Amino acid sequence: MTLMDPGQLSAGVWDVVIAGGGNAALCAAIEAAETGAKVLILEGAPKVYRGGNSRHTRNFRCMHHGALGPLVDTYDEEEFWQDLLRVTKGETDETLARHAIRTSEQCLPWMQSHGVRFQPSLAGTLSLDRTNAFFLGGGKALVNAYYLTAEDLGVTVAYDAQVRHVAIADRRATHLDVELGGEIHTVRGRAFVLASGGFQSDLDWLARAWGPSARNFLIRGTPYNRGVVLRDMVDQGAMTVGDPTQCHAVAIDGRAPKFDGGIVTRLDCVPFSIVVNKHSQRFYDEGEDVWPKRYAIWGRLVAAQPDQVAYSIIDNRAIDLFMPSVYPPISADTIEGLAQKLGLSETALAGTVRAFNAACRPGNFHPQQLDGVATDGLDPPKTNWARPVSEPPFYAYSLRPGVTFTYLGLKVDKSARATGPDGPYDNIWSAGEMMAGSILGQGYLAGFGMTIGTVFGRIAGQEAAAHVA
Repeated sequence: MTLMDPGQLSAGVWDVVIAGGGNAALCAAIEAAETGAKVLILEGAPKVYRGGNSRHTRNFRCMHHGALGPLVDTYDEEEFWQDLLRVTKGETDETLARHAIRTSEQCLPWMQSHGVRFQPSLAGTLSLDRTNAFFLGGGKALVNAYYLTAEDLGVTVAYDAQVRHVAIADRRATHLDVELGGEIHTVRGRAFVLASGGFQSDLDWLARAWGPSARNFLIRGTPYNRGVVLRDMVDQGAMTVGDPTQCHAVAIDGRAPKFDGGIVTRLDCVPFSIVVNKHSQRFYDEGEDVWPKRYAIWGRLVAAQPDQVAYSIIDNRAIDLFMPSVYPPISADTIEGLAQKLGLSETALAGTVRAFNAACRPGNFHPQQLDGVATDGLDPPKTNWARPVSEPPFYAYSLRPGVTFTYLGLKVDKSARATGPDGPYDNIWSAGEMMAGSILGQGYLAGFGMTIGTVFGRIAGQEAAAHVA
């Protein structure tokens, strides 16, 4: 039920108290409630914005042997693990990562049994029909399904309830200080699950980590993930993992809003384009790998460019090769005309395109797989999908770094138990983006955030309920 009387927060002792209201928090709440535990969710956002970044998700990456739900063929542990290694460059906890990978196979049927519906397998330019199951209705539908399930199980939900402090004595949490309705309430519990996300919406914290350039970043996720609980735990000596400058940052449309633009602001055109900075210079291989494995590097690449901006340039042959964008591309009949609309040097952009076109070599172009159609003698090279940008009209999208979530988080073990300065806490678990840095040291793999949140959310709920029992 939805909490109507703030006084209920301080009435008695809850079995399991969960800070956060997204996917991981909901999975934990459902698992705990199914044991008969008295569960409270503290969602810092208003009801209309509940669900954190989970509202903006589309899919769940899942290991499986043979067809499973909407997934086809097989995606085994070793292939999944190698995909993760490639994007993280080894910056991952193998024990936790493999645990998430193996357990993901059990999660998909569990999700379906708790109200989540999936689309038929998705083939096409994203190459995800084997690896990723897409939610019917997107992340908002998943969040709504879980809230309905949780409330049917008797879970109480408080909205606009910001956890300010986790009170800890002798490795044991006793209560939370929660701001609701302008007042601080004491919420007592027997077990606590912290699943309130990273700090990406606190621009001051981002700027301290990245430098002043971070103020030019766009926050594609919820504006309510300000790292309040994470900061409180860090200040109390909780063990952390991850680098505060590492995050899930993708290249998004530069016209997106400062906060909460969501996944629709992402651009999938990069592999079929050339990408230039404000000086009309290319700076990275646009064709390095298939997009689900490399798209998340482009936020950091753009962040390193002058004014944290770049431009993706394509021609008429490429306009239908990627998922449609939410904002229409800028177009012109000539490269010089396109440069003028973008505010770039006409001479410089025309020269870059001319040099790229001259370096392209014949080959068998295949947009859905690595095709080896590459440039010759160009630095940086383009190693796949390198066709001349030559057929008008020409199109462009402006790119800016879009941060989804940060990777600095709480250190946990396989049971999702958080660790303090003197060892594991007795009754504190963590799940979701708040501990994902244990597995995602850098880079990102499409749909894997939801995998981590679902696996460790379920574990946290099970462990918290077992502790209470």
